[in-house]
Amino acid sequence: MNLDPLTIGLLFSSVLILFIFSGVRVVYAAAAIGMLGMVNFIGWDAGLGLAGTIPHSKAVAYTLSVLPLFVLIGFMAYHAGITTGAFAAARAWLGWLPGGMAIATVFASAGFAAVSGASTATSAVFSRIAIPEMLKAGYDRRLSAGVVAAGGTLASLIPPSAMLVLYAIIVEESVGKLLLAGFIPGILSAFIYLVLIVIMCVRNPKLGPAIETGGWAMRFKTLPGTTPILAVVAILFSAVYFGWATPTEGGALGAFVVFIIAMFRRMTFEQFRGALLETAKLTAMIFSIIWGILIFVRFLGYARIPDAFSAFITGLDYPPIVIMICILLAYAILGMFMDAIGMLLLTLPVVYPAVIALGYDPIWFGIIVVKMVEVCLITPPIGLNCYVVNGVRPDIPLSDIFRGIFPFFIADVATVALFIAFPEIITWLPSQMLG
Repeated sequence: MNLDPLTIGLLFSSVLILFIFSGVRVVYAAAAIGMLGMVNFIGWDAGLGLAGTIPHSKAVAYTLSVLPLFVLIGFMAYHAGITTGAFAAARAWLGWLPGGMAIATVFASAGFAAVSGASTATSAVFSRIAIPEMLKAGYDRRLSAGVVAAGGTLASLIPPSAMLVLYAIIVEESVGKLLLAGFIPGILSAFIYLVLIVIMCVRNPKLGPAIETGGWAMRFKTLPGTTPILAVVAILFSAVYFGWATPTEGGALGAFVVFIIAMFRRMTFEQFRGALLETAKLTAMIFSIIWGILIFVRFLGYARIPDAFSAFITGLDYPPIVIMICILLAYAILGMFMDAIGMLLLTLPVVYPAVIALGYDPIWFGIIVVKMVEVCLITPPIGLNCYVVNGVRPDIPLSDIFRGIFPFFIADVATVALFIAFPEIITWLPSQMLG
C-alpha cells in the first residue's frame, strides 16, 4: 500500500511520541525515527549519509558557539561566589518588605540568571543558599521552596539565556535581537513575583515576615558583591545593543571577566577544572539533543508536515489571537511531559511557520514560547525545577514544593497575558538596536 508523504510523516511522528512517553530519551528517539523516515523517502545510502552529515554541519555553525560560553559563565560564576554576594545584597536592600527574604531570593536569582542562563543551576544554587536562611527566619516552607523553584525560571528569559539561543538557531532568527528582547520581560517577571509575594505576606504575615537589614551602611557594604553581575550584564548588553561585538564575542569576554574575578576570589584549580568539566558535559548533552532533533526535522521536511500544518492553521476560521492561545495551551500541556529543550526543538519546526503565516512577530513569539517553557519548568508532573529543589532539600516533600509554586504559576499566566496584550513590552528594545 502506497502512502502519501504526509501520512508517512504523521505515522512516524506518532511513533516518536510513543517512544518519548515510554521513557526513551528524546535524542535517541528523534534521531532513529528521523533516520528511518529519510531512508523510507530517499533510500538507505542517501538517508544514512544525510543523517550522518547533519551533526557535523550543525556543530560547526558559528551561532552555536555561544552556548558553551554562556554555560561556562554560569559555572565559573558559581565557583567565584557571585551567588552569595547577590543574595546578600538583595537581602540587605529588600529584606524590609513583607516577604522580604523571598523577594530577595527572586532578585538574587535574576542576578545570577544574568551570568548563568541555566534555570536548574539557579534553582540548585539558591536551594542551598536561600532556603536555609528563609527557614531560619521563620518563613513558610512551601513559600521558601516555591520561590526558589520559580526564581530559577527567570534564567530562561534574562540573557545569557540558552533557551533564547536555541530558539534563534532553530528558526534562524537574530540571536542578538532575542537576547535584547529578553531583558525587559525577564525583569518585569521578577517584579510581578515581587508584587505577588508582598500581597501574599500582607494577607498572611506568617508566610514571610520582614527582617532587619542592618540599615544603609549594610546596604552599601553589599554593593561590591554585585560587581561581577553588573560587569557581565554591561558587557553583553552593550555588545549586542551597540553592535560592537557578536553575542559569541560578548559571551567570550563575559567568561573572561568572570574568570578574572574568580581568580581574585581565590578559585582553586580543582574548582576551575570542575567548571570546565561541567560545561563540557552540559554542552555535549545540549548539542546531542540538537543533532538528534535536527535529523528528525529534516525528515519532517521530506514529509511536508510544516507546510501542511501551516496551511491548516491559516485556513481555520478563527481570529489569530484565538489560534495563538490554543497553541500556547498546547505548549502548557506538552510541557507537563517533556523537557524544555526537547519540546522547543520538536515543536518549533512545525509551529513556527504557522505562527509567522498568522502575521505574528518572530521575536515576540520567541519570548512568549520561552516564557511558556518557564511555566513548564514548575508544573507537575515533570516540573524540573521542583525536582531540583527536592533533590537539594529532600526534607521538603515534593508535594509541598508543587503547592508552593502554584501562586507563581498563576503569576506567570498573568505575565504571558500581559505580553500578548502589549507586545511592545517585548519588541521595543530589540527595535532600538544600533548595530
